[in-house]
Amino acid sequence: MNDAASGGSRFADLTPRILSALFLAAVAALAVWLGGAWFRALVGLVVAAMAWELSRMLVPAVPRMAAIAGAALIGALPPLAAGLSPASGLALMLLPATVLLLLPQLAGLRPGHGRPVAGYLALVCVAGLGLIALREEFGVLWLLWLVLVVIASDVAGYFAGRLIGGPKLWPRVSPKKTWSGTLAGWALALGLGVAFMPLLGQGPGLLALTFAVCVAGQAGDIAESALKRHVGIKDSSQLIPGHGGAMDRFDAMLGAAVAFQLAALAGLVAQG
Repeated sequence: MNDAASGGSRFADLTPRILSALFLAAVAALAVWLGGAWFRALVGLVVAAMAWELSRMLVPAVPRMAAIAGAALIGALPPLAAGLSPASGLALMLLPATVLLLLPQLAGLRPGHGRPVAGYLALVCVAGLGLIALREEFGVLWLLWLVLVVIASDVAGYFAGRLIGGPKLWPRVSPKKTWSGTLAGWALALGLGVAFMPLLGQGPGLLALTFAVCVAGQAGDIAESALKRHVGIKDSSQLIPGHGGAMDRFDAMLGAAVAFQLAALAGLVAQG
């Protein structure tokens, strides 16, 4: 195989990834700018899509309409919880996962699937609530920072992993991820942290938070890869051309959002 063909094969999915990303970015940017009910609805829709993908991945025998209804109900929880106290909102976010963990037979889960599904569903719901809280309590610039850190890590990892390659990060769980891509993601994310320090009125502490959010995002990505490997599938669905499903696209955002939420609750995030 010549170099051109080899290069083409390494980036065969680049065009649909870019087109899908641009469309998603436009929709998300509009919802973020409008805020309020619009952003809550977008988060609820994404959470519902992930819940539906979980049901199709792990309980394919469930009737389609039942899966859609259950996913829609779960997607409605983060917008509802946003109006509650932090403790009450968190309890509501953990309710679906708790039910699955205690009564896996209700969802028809096979033995061994209860804990992984419950854990990931809890991550999805808590992250959804965290994103809403981030937009409404900290504002657009903080949310933009978080999103760009996740995107920077993903983009740097994609190109560095394919152009540089090298040792794999965790081949048993995510065969495509490399140390070169991981380190490139850290570097670009920290560069964004530096750029946002004056915009957010923050000092060097923002770099530590940026690094933590970046690593948490990468952990969210790996967690989704582990779940898919546990089930034996490649993509969570085919909802998004070039990316797979909503879980495939937003997995890193889950970890990043939860990390920021924990830092904020611990009083480690000071608004400028």
